[in-house]
Amino acid sequence: MEKKEKDNEYVDFVVTARKYKTLLTEKYKNRKMWHKPFVGDVIAHLPGTIVKLEVREGDEVEAGQLLLIHQAMKMYNRVVAPVSGFITKLGVKEGDKIAKDHLMVKIEPK
Repeated sequence: MEKKEKDNEYVDFVVTARKYKTLLTEKYKNRKMWHKPFVGDVIAHLPGTIVKLEVREGDEVEAGQLLLIHQAMKMYNRVVAPVSGFITKLGVKEGDKIAKDHLMVKIEPK
């Protein structure tokens, strides 16, 4: 019985200078923890299909340069380089169907 009570322990949180108590849901407790991505990682925010690749591994790219076309939700999205540097890893190829949070391209910043 003691473990059950510990699992349902109230937690405090503050919103606009007011303090509340609440129980955390199992979904919240089991969620995937967020971590800050590496500055050169290009990650898919939506599941979809890689339509066209504009770069290859080893290529030098400038910030804002087109890397690939990603089709998601019936839209063609232009994915551009977040930083200037060299492409060290391509995690996709044309025609690949990818999931959300898939690492598409890894860039080593200059």
